[in-house]
Amino acid sequence: MKEIHDELIMFQKDRDWKKFHTPENLAKSISIEAAELLEHFQWQKEYDENEVAEELADVLIYCIYMADAMNFDIKEIILNKMEKNALKYPVDKAKGNAKKYKEF
Repeated sequence: MKEIHDELIMFQKDRDWKKFHTPENLAKSISIEAAELLEHFQWQKEYDENEVAEELADVLIYCIYMADAMNFDIKEIILNKMEKNALKYPVDKAKGNAKKYKEF
């Protein structure tokens, strides 16, 4: 993961884009790219796997830039969230169940 992070930051630095990559702009970009990802599933069940992979990559790239802009440690914030999710969705109640935790 660090290798990908470092490559993205170098790509950003080489182009002098960090000044544009504010948390607000990155949040917008994540949402826009997520919508473009969703578009591939809008009206049909068939999709082009390569196009979906590219849109997913765009979402992930902007997420990494957002974490960098906010000085978040990606591993730390994911593990913290997973810890909270484990409490909200205990295996004995959540396994095989799509209900929201408030519905248990």
